[in-house]
Amino acid sequence: MLLEATASVEQEVNPWQSAAHRFDEAAELLRLDDGMRKVLRQPAMELTVNIPVVLDDGRIEVFTGYRVQHSIARGPAKGGIRFAPDVSLDEVRALAAWMTWKCAVVNIPFGGGKGGVICEPQLLSEAELERITRRYTAEIFEFIGPERDVPAPDVNTNEQTMAWIMDTYSMHKRHTVTAVVTGKPLELGGSQGRPEATGRGCMIVTLEALKRFHLAPENTRVIIQGFGNVGGMAARLMTRMGFKVTAIAEYDGAVYNPRGLDIEGLMEHRRETGSIRGFPEAEEVDKEEAILMDCDVLIPAARENVITSTNADRIRAKILCEGANGPTTFVADSILSEKKVFVIPDILANAGGVTVSYFEWVQDRQGYFWSEKRINEQLEDIMVASFNDVTGFAQKHGVNNRTAAYMLALDRVANAIRRRGLYA
Repeated sequence: MLLEATASVEQEVNPWQSAAHRFDEAAELLRLDDGMRKVLRQPAMELTVNIPVVLDDGRIEVFTGYRVQHSIARGPAKGGIRFAPDVSLDEVRALAAWMTWKCAVVNIPFGGGKGGVICEPQLLSEAELERITRRYTAEIFEFIGPERDVPAPDVNTNEQTMAWIMDTYSMHKRHTVTAVVTGKPLELGGSQGRPEATGRGCMIVTLEALKRFHLAPENTRVIIQGFGNVGGMAARLMTRMGFKVTAIAEYDGAVYNPRGLDIEGLMEHRRETGSIRGFPEAEEVDKEEAILMDCDVLIPAARENVITSTNADRIRAKILCEGANGPTTFVADSILSEKKVFVIPDILANAGGVTVSYFEWVQDRQGYFWSEKRINEQLEDIMVASFNDVTGFAQKHGVNNRTAAYMLALDRVANAIRRRGLYA
């Protein structure tokens, strides 16, 4: 009996179960031998640390943190660090695996890693967040580095967090090591174009997908779930290209204008009020229903498990461009496939961020920095080539885009391992 038919709700929304299911499907189609499957299926290293921190009121609290390196076969592990109350080891494992496949899909010389700390950032002061970050960095110090594992920002972390990590690591090394993290401030070795990179990558692959539907941007209606760094940047860049962004859904509500939202105005409204709600040039709609409205392109750009077996059959978009990691469950995959939705999977769609992170790492190691124009041009070259690689693989093997992306990634990582051999 198919796993899709028997999966419990817990299995469906468990990101590690989703990652494992998609891995197994791609491995079977590639006819990977059992030994290679065992090597690729499990993380190479998992680290759990307990982080004692003195809070502002003098109390001591202990936070739990994780760092998982899924694979270093093609280069150093690469992946973000998130601060959230619902961080779990299974989530970090899945995200690390997705980073392995993402880096392989865009063919950059990194493996996959991910980290997280269980905490509620909104309830912590900046000083408390700094102490958590620095102690977490000290605990994982021996496991990260420019040639070993290169963290980056993720949910509830930012360029300031990366600056603290870089400084802490550098103090232990006794010299400045800018290449230990990416997503840093420009003043500390960050890269031009990095804040827009993930959203820009989503726009680039969407433009490629539009060619298959004979659509022009000005005739394309877009709905975006999430208005943070990825969703907000995608909305801004796509509007400038002529796309009509008709709805934005956020954690506290959604706004809709069939003629297209004024994205710059909406950003200013949120800066002033702290929410997208109450925007005078749009009507408010239910945040769960917003992603089910009629559109040409849907971009889930926030968290995992947004599209599941409970709503996938009501998705009305022609193109699903996954700006977030794991927004679609493996059970929903088959429903979308039956509906003929053109899915641009997360490990391709949101790879613009890690691609420009790669550029940042290269620039730091060279000590020579590029113009934003050069970065954007090279990002477009890689994203377009990777889109064509995935869709070509899909056509060649008669599978959907997600399965093709996983097959392509597994094939590249497996070939690297075969070339290297197994040290014994």
